[in-house]
Amino acid sequence: MVDGQSRAQPAIGPDQGPRAATGTNDVAGIGAGDDDAGTSPGAVRTARPPRLFFLTLTAERRLRRWIAGRGGERGISASAGGVLLHLASHPGASTGEVAEAVQASPAGLSGLLSRMETSGFITRTPDPADARTIRLDLTPGGREALGVVRESLHELNARINEGFSAEELATVARWLRHVSEALD
Repeated sequence: MVDGQSRAQPAIGPDQGPRAATGTNDVAGIGAGDDDAGTSPGAVRTARPPRLFFLTLTAERRLRRWIAGRGGERGISASAGGVLLHLASHPGASTGEVAEAVQASPAGLSGLLSRMETSGFITRTPDPADARTIRLDLTPGGREALGVVRESLHELNARINEGFSAEELATVARWLRHVSEALD
């Protein structure tokens, strides 16, 4: 089920028709369920905008599962893939720089980096100029894992972009950037 609807009954957006605006279990468009049982006969039915918050969270979960399914047997999570991609273009980055790039807390990143080091994807070495700073680099195993990540992302992008025009994708990208900036 997606967005509280069966696959046979797709969610109706504001440009696709009316939908009950009253009597829902949905709080500010966050939840997935509709309960029109409380709607009185003759109640005004208005178009309801798509529940973008819920749809975004659902898409993010499915994207993470898809990525984990592609790299999971190698221990490459979505977060680990982000670290590998960043280090490919920023060799010797500090743990703080990587945390900022992948939007992770230093504490959360610490455990991930330990697992990645144990898996043979990265090395951690103290910065010669400041022993408090740890520098990260890809190992040969990390570069191999990076190939898996890039191949998976190429396949993923092809699948999720299929059927959308360049203009539609630009609108989605603009909306996602707007959400990030508005909540920063």
